[in-house]
Amino acid sequence: MTELSIRTASLPARLIRLYSGLALYGAGIGLQVESTLGNDPWDVFHQGLAVRTGWTIGTWIIVVGALVMVFWIPLRQKPGVGTISNVLLLGLFADATIWLAPTPGDLALRWLFLVAAIVSVAFATALYIGAGMGPGPRDGLMTGLARLGLSIRLARTLIEVTVLIAGWLLGGTVGIGTLAFAAAIGPLTQLFMRLQRVA
Repeated sequence: MTELSIRTASLPARLIRLYSGLALYGAGIGLQVESTLGNDPWDVFHQGLAVRTGWTIGTWIIVVGALVMVFWIPLRQKPGVGTISNVLLLGLFADATIWLAPTPGDLALRWLFLVAAIVSVAFATALYIGAGMGPGPRDGLMTGLARLGLSIRLARTLIEVTVLIAGWLLGGTVGIGTLAFAAAIGPLTQLFMRLQRVA
């Protein structure tokens, strides 16, 4: 979806995209956690904190999202409706999926969960971006650092390597799923963004 089409889309349509994207993103997080094959870097961190504290992963997604926004202040980043909604809702959707989805024992089913998770997160990201209602707190941190002179690639790499190592040391799950997510999420998100522009 182009910037012009975002601006001219009706508010209800944009809100549907936003909240559908958040629900699907949270479901993807939950499925990847339940696959036990390895989480994406941020959720390795969230899971590590959950292991250490007994709080749920979703609770930590909310808490960390709110704390990350504190760093927006010196970076002069401005939140939108989508930013606040991300902080408040993403963890709830993730926890609901973890609670509802059974932890599969069969390896093939675990891989099915992982693939479904990665595709869901990629499609959800395209929906969320297409709503044009503000970046998520973690993405805003990345773009804020980029405004200081770092490239987007370097900013994202520094952030995700840091949270990945910290999460692994805390007890979060790192595995083949972590690598699969890192390799596939960018190309898949780009594909879904293109398909939405065509539609």
